[in-house]
Amino acid sequence: MEAKELLEKYRAGKCTDAEKAIVETWYLEFEEEGGDLLTNTQLEAATDRIWNRLPIHEAEEAIVPKRSLWPVIRIAAAIVLLASMALYFFNTSRFNPLERPLSKVNSDLKPVILPGGNKATLTLADGKQITLDEAGNGKLAEQSGITITKTKDGELVYTASSSTGAAKTGAMNMISTPKGGQYQINLPDGTKVWLNAASSLRYPTAFTGEARQVSLTGEGYFEVAKSNPNMPFEVLTTTQTVVVLGTHFNINSYDDEPGTKTTLLEGAVKVISPATSVKELILKPGQQSALHGDHLDVNNVNEEEAIAWKNGMFLFKDADLQTVMRSVSRWYDVQVNYEGNLPKRQFSGEIHRNINLSEVLDILSFFKVHFRVDGKTITVTK
Repeated sequence: MEAKELLEKYRAGKCTDAEKAIVETWYLEFEEEGGDLLTNTQLEAATDRIWNRLPIHEAEEAIVPKRSLWPVIRIAAAIVLLASMALYFFNTSRFNPLERPLSKVNSDLKPVILPGGNKATLTLADGKQITLDEAGNGKLAEQSGITITKTKDGELVYTASSSTGAAKTGAMNMISTPKGGQYQINLPDGTKVWLNAASSLRYPTAFTGEARQVSLTGEGYFEVAKSNPNMPFEVLTTTQTVVVLGTHFNINSYDDEPGTKTTLLEGAVKVISPATSVKELILKPGQQSALHGDHLDVNNVNEEEAIAWKNGMFLFKDADLQTVMRSVSRWYDVQVNYEGNLPKRQFSGEIHRNINLSEVLDILSFFKVHFRVDGKTITVTK
């Protein structure tokens, strides 16, 4: 395709995702450097270099509508590109399509590593385990007046029986997601919980006593029901307790992350950590507490970054390569190794979580991060 023809398609809004990537990569570099437009010869040369490296150009007709297969660079300052389009991915290293050879991961991964999905195991009080992604919709079990149902949308719902004396026991259940899994559960009090990959939630089938208490490992997003204002909701992790009445918040407490982060979107929460010098603090919407060792700090953050996983996205802001790859490892259920000195880069931007692993690695390798893939093991190289 002629470069001029490609630009005309872009202006008319008729470009494919791959073609948009080509045009927007050109113009990003020009805006950042304040340069002039490319000549037709340069445009055609860049078209050939970039187009031949895009992982989707060979099967463009198979692209699924509404699925962003090639998120593009976005810089922090506002950049007007042609029709003021929003761009989707960038890193802080500089990129010039005319000067740098593009590094692309081997796309012939066998087997293709698919993104994660609704996968979880429910462990009942009697020890019985139910694989939720294999179970049919409808009633799964009944315990002490509590009916457990799987909905057609892949949610787990606890419903108390209306019969007298029902649901008065505190039998404990646990829902666990594997790597490459996530799940939503509606607790007996109406609280909604979304579990990210490699996470678990332990909870009673009926809340009794002075508090509605659950235990979390990994990452979970909570929308706490205001069903009983005299019974606060408490989330316990290995390092802290979060106390709320009715609110929306996210807790990231993976063992392989450098700390535990609690992000508040709505309402108010109290974060309690007996092992720190600051024993407790109150969060306001838009604030995030970070617990690192014996230090508990609070900062204003973009809360959308914390819950991007729940909305089907990877979203990073000034994240190092290890942080990015930990998220990739959990969602695609792969092992990540590092070889040699790691690239000193920070990443900001977003990638859809519904694309194959090879496409994610292609996006990262587009910015000179190199990978070697062997089965379900990824080696990051110099």
